[in-house]
Amino acid sequence: MDTNATAAPLSLAFSPCPNDTFVFDAWVHGRVPDAMPPEVTFADIDVTNGMAERGELDALKVSYAVLPWVLEEYALLPCGGALGRGCGPLVLTRPGAAGGGTADDDAVGDGAVGAATLSGRRVAVPSERSTAYLLFRLWAAAEVPGGVGEIVVLPFHEIMPAVRDGKVDAGLVIHEARFTYQDYGLHSLADLGEHWEATTGLPIPLGAIIAKRSLGAPTLRALAATISASVRAAWQDPAASRPYVLEHAQEMDPAVAEQHIGLYVNEFTAELGPDGYAAVRGLLERAAAEGLVPSVAPEALAFP
Repeated sequence: MDTNATAAPLSLAFSPCPNDTFVFDAWVHGRVPDAMPPEVTFADIDVTNGMAERGELDALKVSYAVLPWVLEEYALLPCGGALGRGCGPLVLTRPGAAGGGTADDDAVGDGAVGAATLSGRRVAVPSERSTAYLLFRLWAAAEVPGGVGEIVVLPFHEIMPAVRDGKVDAGLVIHEARFTYQDYGLHSLADLGEHWEATTGLPIPLGAIIAKRSLGAPTLRALAATISASVRAAWQDPAASRPYVLEHAQEMDPAVAEQHIGLYVNEFTAELGPDGYAAVRGLLERAAAEGLVPSVAPEALAFP
């Protein structure tokens, strides 16, 4: 676009997951009128969390769990992130181990009885600064007597094989693992999203979009409008984003990529709204009460 020809690019990082590439495709490829051009870095969420803590880029997709450490420098944008219902992390086990059921049992485990078998066990997680980890610790505090044992941080793609091979007793998984864990012969002991929704009535806050406060309020508002427009453009013409999504989907089955997008891109992606903000506040307040994160003042979440 001519209006962007001389504009300095905005440094932006998000994951190669289908929901993120779907959300940002129209913006990245110049289909949002008058939008500032982005300079994109692809990185998994644990990496972008670290980038945000170091203040490295203008805008990033991060875990809501990292907000207490970055809100002084970054503002939470009211769109582009991942919240929803029925989309929470899962705690997976091997059948017959740590409360696991049969290989073809995809139901949540036997409530507190199943959860109790994780007491003192080794659990693999993708990050200790992730929303999934906060949801896991909140669930474990309520459901696992005495708490779990050793927490092992593994790259996301290594967790299900580690559980399958008995290297850990259970694994915390996110995203497309909801659709593929049975391929590894694993059992869902707990759906942490179901636990969150049952105890709060709120949607599940997972990933947030943040941008540097130093960009200034007018630029932050323009950026939010650009991201919201990019989301709506993707909904209006899903086929336009498909090449970009599949290019970065790491050999994911196209049908799984479509399921992924359908689950994680929803009305909260276009606009957080009252329920979205309530979910974010609820997560951070509960986590702070458990000593998992520093307290966050409510005004720190307000959009400029």
